[in-house]
Amino acid sequence: MPDRARILIIDDEADIRESLLTLLEMEGYSIDEAATAADGLRALDQVRYDLVLLDLMLPDKSGLDLLKEIRERDKDTPVCMITAYGSVEVAVNALKAGAQDYFSKPWDNEKLLIEIDRLIGKKRLEQENTQLKRALKQRYSFPNIIGKSERMTKVLDLVTQVSASRSTTVLITGETGTGKELIAKAIHAHSARADHTFVAVNSGSLPPDLLESTLFGHIKGAFTGAHATHKGYFELANRGTIFFDEIGTIGIETQAKLLRVIQEKEFMPLGSGDTVKVDVRILAATNEDLKKRMDEGRFREDLYYRLNVININLPPLRDRREDIPALVEHFFTKYCAENEKYVGSDGKSQIRFDEEAMKILMDHNWPGNIRELENVIERAVVLATHPVAGADVLPETLLHSQGFRIRQDESAPLPPDATLFEVVADYERRKIIEALEAAGGSQTEAAAKLGIPLSTLNQKIKRLSIDVRRRPGGSAGSQPG
Repeated sequence: MPDRARILIIDDEADIRESLLTLLEMEGYSIDEAATAADGLRALDQVRYDLVLLDLMLPDKSGLDLLKEIRERDKDTPVCMITAYGSVEVAVNALKAGAQDYFSKPWDNEKLLIEIDRLIGKKRLEQENTQLKRALKQRYSFPNIIGKSERMTKVLDLVTQVSASRSTTVLITGETGTGKELIAKAIHAHSARADHTFVAVNSGSLPPDLLESTLFGHIKGAFTGAHATHKGYFELANRGTIFFDEIGTIGIETQAKLLRVIQEKEFMPLGSGDTVKVDVRILAATNEDLKKRMDEGRFREDLYYRLNVININLPPLRDRREDIPALVEHFFTKYCAENEKYVGSDGKSQIRFDEEAMKILMDHNWPGNIRELENVIERAVVLATHPVAGADVLPETLLHSQGFRIRQDESAPLPPDATLFEVVADYERRKIIEALEAAGGSQTEAAAKLGIPLSTLNQKIKRLSIDVRRRPGGSAGSQPG
């Protein structure tokens, strides 16, 4: 077993307890004993057990009465009754009172061990599922969808309303990287279907000849290579949610079958003449203009209106710039933890951008949206050599897009009587500035161009008082027409 399961034996007969103790400890279980109902309840108040073996007849209370008290305190811990009175009536009463099973004395050791292993395994699986569902709900909870801007507040209000519906289809639209799948998972996690499966289908990554088999499944022999019957995503998602990312890439024939599932709640696996009934909520997302695809004859109009019962449009990051600082903090915390770098005792990140670097982030147009920002922050955490990160940890695309220059004093040329040290320093300073200008401010690239280590370049920049600044009056933050 992964770790020692703990079992409580409640029985007034010492030889019975000893027999069970010997049998179960040999199997690797941790055992506690109680001779009375009172002792048993005290033990249950102090320890969480994986299983209770309970005698029907106890000196201070009947086992059935004790079972009812246990169930009032704890509905989840499995209880197995053991008694010398092996009548059907007693067994039925025990099961009605909440026992998971019933064994008569003398018991069969092998059968008892098999049942104990089954009950403990079932309980642990249920606990794991509960933890996974709790983690899923927390991960995709609305507080973890970062955004306090007016547009995101409206989106989250709509998500809250949509989650309350059990079957309404939702079309989530927005540019690539805006978090469409995150919204879909949040809808599922807060819906009545949260206890069932969420299946995500990346429609664009599946070849057309495999998409139908993947969605609807196939029977053995349906096509060459179909050596066994295979369940499709719809059947796997029964009673749960299926999410179609990039729905616009699905072919016309598959669109017709998808429409049938929405309308009739049934489909036929490939090669089968029988229909399979399903109860599935459909969420879809696209970064394309589906109306344009309809006009071109590449997307069915009836399917579009079936999917677009409720539309959630996610704004691009450039239209919600006030959310950038919170997103930066969120991704700093995530990647500092992953890289075990700049993490405080409270678990929060201890890194931040300086004013210049933060201004670059605020001015950038973010064509890749939140996904692009996340990549930038991960890169910054990896490259940062100081808890206050500057522009040198930002990718060149951000620096080039906003125009960088290296500030120089508009001083006169060196005098004729300049020392050799001053001449060398001036030349060195100009070469470093040229390299930094060519690299768009990236010290890493500039060091490579100069053929020196990055640490050496950093030292020279400080010694020569070279100051990196964004070009004033540049096009930073401008939006395409």
